[in-house]
Amino acid sequence: MLPAETEERVKRRALNVCQDHLRKVLDLTRKVPQMIDYFMKNDKDRARQLFNEIRGGEEEVDKARRLVSQELAEIGAILLSREDFLRFTNLTSEISDFSEGIAFRLVEIIQHNWNVPTDIKKDLLRLSEAVFETVLKLREMVMVLNYGSAKTMEKAKDVEIAERNVDAIYRELEIKLLSSKMDFPALILLRDVLQLLEDSADKAEDAADAARILSFMM
Repeated sequence: MLPAETEERVKRRALNVCQDHLRKVLDLTRKVPQMIDYFMKNDKDRARQLFNEIRGGEEEVDKARRLVSQELAEIGAILLSREDFLRFTNLTSEISDFSEGIAFRLVEIIQHNWNVPTDIKKDLLRLSEAVFETVLKLREMVMVLNYGSAKTMEKAKDVEIAERNVDAIYRELEIKLLSSKMDFPALILLRDVLQLLEDSADKAEDAADAARILSFMM
């Protein structure tokens, strides 16, 4: 039987790669409000440039996810919670996929010069900032996993509060969007954007649930 110190060391090793992966996801999520700012200004060139950056960032997140899988495989059976680490990383990886999907749709709307009311653009920015806040709270939660389950649970509540705020903005904006008189293609793409933003917050909350389980094992 391996000494307790070894088990503690591999837990920290697994947590470190998960934290690094989540940092990359957070960096990508931070770019979404910036993309919406360019969308509000109808800045095609900067929007396209940022979209390319987001695609590159998504690739970096994928590399980091594979690194987590590799590390967990190398650690092996000594770490009984390795499946929970993997589940956490897979959940947060989906947020980066959603970010790329959001950016793609916004670029298409800009390129086609479809008209979108200013108030909807402003609310969309507010929603994206609320989503970023949710992922940021998840990051803060994961950074305290080593400090025990009580501290982690406290931070998990912040994730839940942030996610509920996203839900409230999403519902309000969805009705406003469906009641608007804009070009039908833009309406469809924007509804997809709203859904992807809400899905991002939902995944952050799911990841927080996975992190709760990890906190009992750290």
